[in-house]
Amino acid sequence: MATEKQPGSPKGESIYLAIGFLRRPHGVSGEIIMDLHTDFPDRIKAGRKVYIGDDHEAATFGSVRVHGNGLLVSLRGYDTPETAGRFRNQWVYVKAKEVPPLPEGQHYKYEMIGLDVVDDNGNALGKLAEILETGANDVYIVRDEAGKEILLPAIPSVILNVDMEARIIKVHLLEGL
Repeated sequence: MATEKQPGSPKGESIYLAIGFLRRPHGVSGEIIMDLHTDFPDRIKAGRKVYIGDDHEAATFGSVRVHGNGLLVSLRGYDTPETAGRFRNQWVYVKAKEVPPLPEGQHYKYEMIGLDVVDDNGNALGKLAEILETGANDVYIVRDEAGKEILLPAIPSVILNVDMEARIIKVHLLEGL
């Protein structure tokens, strides 16, 4: 019986999405400065369950408030700078299955990794291997079986269609690619 390869973890473990990076404690009540790494900062609220560091240690935000370009967050059970300091310089994640679906036609980046990429004539170009975030627009890295890479700007004139059901991205190659 053939099984279709699905994106994500090969062993069925949870997929974690980075939403922030904890810098250092701030003040005397256990708050930590957190850089934002999400397009949905409004979803980061007190009571939100998160997973911290490479081991994805479960924690819950006690408080969340805006601080400069990021946030000041506290974690329940860690109410001094010393106890909160153990989370210094670590990534904050949420489980992919715990995030709400996006509006019709929009997709989380992790869902797109592994999609087949074809040009507007139907020629296979490879699979979407990675998405780079740049200042102007994202860049899709498409890799074929031989390891050759094509870099595609994620702009409407290049990315023509994303069909999640068929798992295909149709693209228009610009001159010189």
